Amino acid sequence: MKKYLLFGLGLMALLFSLSLRSSPAQAAPPAQLTLFPTPTPGADGRILYIVQAGDTLWRISAITGITIDELRALNNLGADDLVTPGQVLLIGMAGPVLVSPTPGPGTTPVIQPPTVTPLPGWGNLCILLYNDINGDALRQEEEPSLAGGAVSVGDRLGTVSLTADTLAGGFSDAWDPEPEELGYVCFRELPEGEYNITAAIPDGYNPTTSLNRGVKLSAGDETFLTFGAQANSETLAEVAIIPETPGRSPVLGILGGLLLLGGIALGVYAFFLRRSVGFKGPEGR
Repeated sequence: MKKYLLFGLGLMALLFSLSLRSSPAQAAPPAQLTLFPTPTPGADGRILYIVQAGDTLWRISAITGITIDELRALNNLGADDLVTPGQVLLIGMAGPVLVSPTPGPGTTPVIQPPTVTPLPGWGNLCILLYNDINGDALRQEEEPSLAGGAVSVGDRLGTVSLTADTLAGGFSDAWDPEPEELGYVCFRELPEGEYNITAAIPDGYNPTTSLNRGVKLSAGDETFLTFGAQANSETLAEVAIIPETPGRSPVLGILGGLLLLGGIALGVYAFFLRRSVGFKGPEGR
């Protein structure tokens, strides 16, 4: 019985051995690389890779298509540096992700009213040339206006050019005299703007103030300017040596009148005295 059992076991072992030899050997399946999805750059344009378990620079280079030297250069890795799971590697740069802005609500345009250009206004310029007797360049009330001079007014644009002779006087007893009554030369209703005023003094006088001034005339203004001049030494000498006309001297006229009245009085007195003497003469004989 044992012989049959041993024979059966031996036969089965032989058949199993033959079956292993007859079946072809199968090769090991090839290694599969991890699929790497299409990289998407971040908002700053960088393309990043997170190191997985079992990754090496060679494996990351194979799945991303970037050479090992490029990986080391992009991440400042040395020849002996290793990567660890969870480490973030830079594998490239791309343009930043463009975000299309969402249009906001439209604004209602504000209609501005048209700008109104103001009409040009008018102003007055009154100019006085006075005899600066004391030469202090300040006009006193007793210093009269000086005739024989001239004043001219012109604007910067060249559209106004006016000239007038100066007037004598400068005094008035009126309660509220007009500027012309005080010796001023007035240019009225001049358009507002910048003007240049020049004064010319008569012969025999020297200026005591500047004879050229600029002034800005605004609408509604009434501007007064004064220019002074003083008689020079030659004019003063001529006035001093000219004698007064005897027939026109008021002092001589008064004296002549008094002498005439005195003569008339003496004549009347002599007449009455003679008549009184003649009337009493015959009776006294």
